[in-house]
Amino acid sequence: MNKIIVAIDGYSSCGKSTIAKALAKYAGYTYVDTGAMYRAIGLYTLRHRLSEPAEIIAALPDIKVGFILVDGAQHVTLNGEDVESQIRTLEAGNQASRISQIKEVRAFLVAQQQAMGIEKGIVMDGRDIGTVVFPNAELKLFLTASPEVRAQRRYDELVAKGEKPDFDEVLKDVTDRDYRDTHRAESPLRQADDAIVVDNSHMTPDEQMEVIYGYFNRFK
Repeated sequence: MNKIIVAIDGYSSCGKSTIAKALAKYAGYTYVDTGAMYRAIGLYTLRHRLSEPAEIIAALPDIKVGFILVDGAQHVTLNGEDVESQIRTLEAGNQASRISQIKEVRAFLVAQQQAMGIEKGIVMDGRDIGTVVFPNAELKLFLTASPEVRAQRRYDELVAKGEKPDFDEVLKDVTDRDYRDTHRAESPLRQADDAIVVDNSHMTPDEQMEVIYGYFNRFK
């Protein structure tokens, strides 16, 4: 079977990373979490208290984002440091959404992402994979779910980590991020014309993967 590129886009807290990891494992492909790359840069800017676009752009040559395997799981590194846990906070996620609006930041990471897909056999998830990074990807999926369902998922994740979030605050974060992602001037989140929409609001994890495996198997 010829290898393909699978581009997975969609709203925050739709389970894109979980789905992409499962599909990559099923297909024997490489998985790339582009959102984690933006989160890593966001974390760098928080640590160095960089807020102005010019400051962030000037810092890009000093930022090295990579991936390592830890006990079989993919972790993100920032200048050689494993920052997987630090980038998964609400603060880092919101900062990633903010810095992703900077054209130069997107160009910096898109170039790296495109290089990763030269030999195909890759599953990549994010906000602009099927529209900007890989517009010619053979399989494009666009994930969606209601804001309330996504907020509940995010709330449950934070509780599982021992945090004590406020649901209304989490819901506001979700809707605010949706607005930023869909209204930014540079590469806004949108459904590619040839993408397959998967609304997993009322699907179990097994049900959604059965649907997605079915779409992938069309290429066998």
